Amino acid sequence: MGEPYTEQLARKTSATREVLEAVGDGAAVAHAVWEDPAASLEQGFRNKAKMVVAGSVEEATLGILGPLGDGVDLRHCGLHEPGLHAALPVLADHVRQAGLTPYDVPARRGELKHLVVTVSPDGQLMVRWVLRSTEALPRLRKHLPALLDALPVAVASANIQPEHKAVLEGPQELVLTSQETLPMRLGVPGAEAVVLQLRPQSFFQTNTLVATELYATARRWVVGLGLGEVWDLYSGVGGFALHLAGEGRAVTGVEISEEAVRGAQRAAALADLRAEFVAGDAVAWAQGQAGRPNLLVVNPPRRGLGPDLSRWVEGSGVPHLLYSSCHSGSLARDLAAMPSYAVERVRVLDMFPQTTHHEVLVLLRRR
Repeated sequence: MGEPYTEQLARKTSATREVLEAVGDGAAVAHAVWEDPAASLEQGFRNKAKMVVAGSVEEATLGILGPLGDGVDLRHCGLHEPGLHAALPVLADHVRQAGLTPYDVPARRGELKHLVVTVSPDGQLMVRWVLRSTEALPRLRKHLPALLDALPVAVASANIQPEHKAVLEGPQELVLTSQETLPMRLGVPGAEAVVLQLRPQSFFQTNTLVATELYATARRWVVGLGLGEVWDLYSGVGGFALHLAGEGRAVTGVEISEEAVRGAQRAAALADLRAEFVAGDAVAWAQGQAGRPNLLVVNPPRRGLGPDLSRWVEGSGVPHLLYSSCHSGSLARDLAAMPSYAVERVRVLDMFPQTTHHEVLVLLRRR
């Protein structure tokens, strides 16, 4: 923070170029087209607030914990979208009205651990209360109607996380509203909007503006490749799959999270798109298929594809690979393990301004 934004973009692009040009002495990206980076808003860009709740029922803090376990209030954090700024004070007041005792980490007592709030492009909210137990649920349900009158909450849920450890949420999710998915309407000028359906425990990119540009870039790159079948591994809620479906392309998405798969299936059904989604391990699923797609899309976690999937891709014969990476180092390692592929296009997308992190999208063609 404090570095001029144009310099941030230039530094991220040059750092990415340096890392990728070291793969195979530059052979992997020797003829690649480097597109201009996708810029973000410098502030007010984050669509999700993950707030530790501390303090007292009467004066709850929403933010992080200080070094002594006390609450540091960050409800006016400059990263958050305006819709989150408007919602968090109301939610803090709801803590008081519903008598939700903040969890005291040093003392190991209390009920409300976190508030996780997501705002959609249409201004609707998903609100999740992470609780130590179900003890506060009756009070939460009792005061929920008043909250729904005060805020545009589309989805509300309680997550139960009983363990005393630094884990944001637990496996049990109780949806408290009739609506179970938050519509995320994504679109760029000149293109039809794609509406993703976000369920409470699903992952979505936290920068809606740049995520929209990421998916639009992917769709633009694959036009004209003559693709018939597309596999999207690590498909999440279907961001890439649903943007690439249509125009004669049949898409299959594979994702380990059943919650994300359910959301993707709903989005595909509502949009009448030719896309199927499977809950399972990406590596095991790919290795178990008899056929091969025309295009493989991968959007792995920070650690990258790893040796097993990289080895499978290298020997697969798939002609085109679209790789979205949040870590240039792991991307470079995977490219080194797939020497049969040459990078044709590269674009840095500034998903995380004011940090050293960024997203990189590359299109590869089998040599």
